[in-house]
This record gives sequence, C-alpha cells and structure tokens, in this order.
Amino acid sequence: MEILEQIVAQTNSFLRDFALLFLLCGTGIYFTIRLKFVQVRRFGEGMRQVFGNIRLQGDKVGASGMSSFQSLATAIAAQVGTGTIAGAATAIASGGPGAIFWMWLSAFFGMATIFSEATLAQTYKKTVNGEVTGGPVYYIKARFKGKFGTFLAVFFSVAIIIALGLMGNMVQSNSISDSFKKAFGVPPFVTGLFVAAVSFFVFWGGKRRIASVAEKIVPVMAVFYVVGGLIVLLMNITAIPNAFQQIFVLAFAPQAMAGDVAGITVKEAVQYGVARGLFSNEAGMGSTPHAHALARVDHPCRQGIVAMVGVFIDTFVVLTMTALVILTTGALGTGATGATLAQNAFNSAFGRFGDAFIAICMLFFAFSTIVGWYFFGQTNVKYLFGSGKLPVRFYTLLVMVFIVLGSLAKVQMVWDLSDLFNALMVIPNLIALLALGGVVVQKYREFSDKNDKK
Repeated sequence: MEILEQIVAQTNSFLRDFALLFLLCGTGIYFTIRLKFVQVRRFGEGMRQVFGNIRLQGDKVGASGMSSFQSLATAIAAQVGTGTIAGAATAIASGGPGAIFWMWLSAFFGMATIFSEATLAQTYKKTVNGEVTGGPVYYIKARFKGKFGTFLAVFFSVAIIIALGLMGNMVQSNSISDSFKKAFGVPPFVTGLFVAAVSFFVFWGGKRRIASVAEKIVPVMAVFYVVGGLIVLLMNITAIPNAFQQIFVLAFAPQAMAGDVAGITVKEAVQYGVARGLFSNEAGMGSTPHAHALARVDHPCRQGIVAMVGVFIDTFVVLTMTALVILTTGALGTGATGATLAQNAFNSAFGRFGDAFIAICMLFFAFSTIVGWYFFGQTNVKYLFGSGKLPVRFYTLLVMVFIVLGSLAKVQMVWDLSDLFNALMVIPNLIALLALGGVVVQKYREFSDKNDKK
C-alpha cells in the first residue's frame, strides 16, 4: 500500500505541477491568440448578460434545457468549492504572495479556454430520449470517429465519475464535517448524514431541482463570503496597499521582502499559483461544459461568453478575497496552510466567530460543489450505461455512501486518487479542444459577424 501511495503521489506531482500546467496554460494562450483576446473584448458583454439576468426563481427547467443563468449557476456551484478557500491559502503558503499574480494570469488565459469548452458543448449537444444533454464526450466523439474516439470518451467518462462524482464528493463532505466539528463540535458522522440526506433530496429531483438549488445558493454564498471578506479588509484597510505590493513584487522577486516567505523561488511562485488557479476554476478540465451545454441560447458563443464570467467570479473575486484577507491580517506568519490558514485569518478579525464563518462558507461551497459534481457524473453515467433508472439510481446511492464515508475521516489515499483522476480527465478534453480549435474560431467569427453589425 505504501508503494502504491508513493506511485500515486509522484504521478500526481508530475501531472499537476508540470505536464498539465504546460498543457492547460498552453491551451489558454492558444485560444486567447486565435480568438483575439475574447476574454477582454467580450468581458463587458458577459457581465451584462449574467448580472442582467440574475434571478432566485428562474425560468422553468424542462427537456429543452436550462436558462443561460441557471447553466452558469450550476457551473459556478461546481467551480466555487472548498478549493476556493483552501486553494488560495495553499498557493500563498507554498508559493508566497507572488503566487496570486500567477493565479490571476492563469485564470485570464483560462477564460479563453472555458469560452471554447462552452461553445463546443453548445455546438455538439444532443437530444437523448427527448432531453437535451451535452459535455466533452459528445464533442470528443464528434471529432474522433471510430475506436479512438470511443476510447477517449469512455476514458473521460470513467475518470470524471470517479474524480468528481465519487471521490471528489467524499473530499467535499470531509471538508464540511471537519469545519463543523471545529466550529460547533458537531460529530462528523452526524454532519455526513445531514449532508447526504439534503443531497439526496436535491439529486432525486433531477436537473430541474439541481438548477433551482444552484441558481439560489450561488448568489447567496458568493455575497455572504465577499461581504465577510470586505468587513475584514475594512478592519485592515491600511494593510491593503502592502498586500498588493507583495503580490506584484514577490511574483518576480520572491526574496525581495523575505519574512514569512523566505526560501521561495520564482519557479515555486509560478508553479503553485498557476496550479491552484487552474484546478480551482476548472477551465480546461471538462467539467463545466456539462452545465453550459444545457443553456437555451441563440448562438453557442453566447454561452461561451457567459462561461468566462464563471472563471472571473471564482478566481478574481472569491480566491482573491481569500488571498487579501490572509495577507492583510498577517495570518501567513502563523505557519498554517490550506483552509486552516484562511480560518486563522478570519479568526484574527472575528475572534472565534471566524471558525463559524468559515464553517458556514464551507457548507455553502462544498455542498454546491457536491450538487454540481453529482450532475456532471450523472451525465456521464447516462452516456456509458443509458438513461434508464437503474444505473442512475445506483450511482445516486453510491454517491450517498461516499458522502457519509467522507465525513468520517480524511484518508490521504482517497484525496490523492481524487487528484489523480481529476488530472487524467483533463487529457482527453484538451486533445478534443485543440483538435476542434478551428470550429471554435469559425463559430466565433460567425457570432461576431452577426452581432457586431447590430
């Protein structure tokens, strides 16, 4: 078992910190250039489309799909998980404050990648048994015919079911139970049963209930966390200029300010910043296209523009808020890492209420991710085994078991395997994205010619 753990850990390190960094960043740069900086040129349009259509009680979800905002809310529900809190904290602890700059840069290029994913998901979505569905498996099969396409699609489906639907949701449940035990003394098993019961209620209602929950919980959880963060920043307002100075200076000269980040190199700042940014906003991973495929829009690129806002909210709003709170409160000097570092930062401002605040945020963030990841996994279960009730119900019950088990103990091997399959699912998705780059460009030109003349 120890040998297996070492192999998994080393494979994860290679994929996450080297191979996928170049592949994901390279893909983002490629689409940024080919689409002529679509994330800049269409950013305002995306913000207007999203914030001009926010509703806590949106359009009815039916066989024809969801509203554009419901699709985005479902995608953001998956993107803004516990990694959004722990991701920024880990990036700073391991790569110093300068890692945040590289996290921003990777997200900037990631916006072009997720535009392409959402556009392709819309272009190649299907109607199966009277219901709209879509995701990477459909554009993979559209591009690669025969056995190779089937292999890539099946490989992706199996990887995402394991990475997100099962082990990923186990990890999310563990984060909730840990935070509630620390903040309120609630036994982990009780928390696990509660999360599983509420999740089951949402899952059993199908995509209609999933979309309804997502469109309500995402705006509320984002506002709750941002308001809490703004209160901390106002309490430490004089430290904000120094925080930004650290981010920009230490991105290129980690030793310029030394102190809490002594010994960190530029390579580490880039490595941890880019890795945490990419794996938090999920651009290029192939997860969020499942939600964006269901949007009812007049052109595939319309949802691509909306999808970019999801990356912006995840990285430039929520992750940045976490980073600034850590830097302005001086929590980096405590030596903590991950979610504990974020908790220490909020505790310095709110006292013991900081633990409760993070616990509530963890509940919002992790539960919304469980809902989103379940849906992504379910789509691929239907692709592999058909849309009959038996495979879906078996998958649902299996997810419930993993949620309860995840609340009981943190098993490092489970976390490592989740990371491994998370990384593996990226590969077939990026192969298809790059192979279909011409289609994305064609669709964008078509969209621009039609809409820019108005």
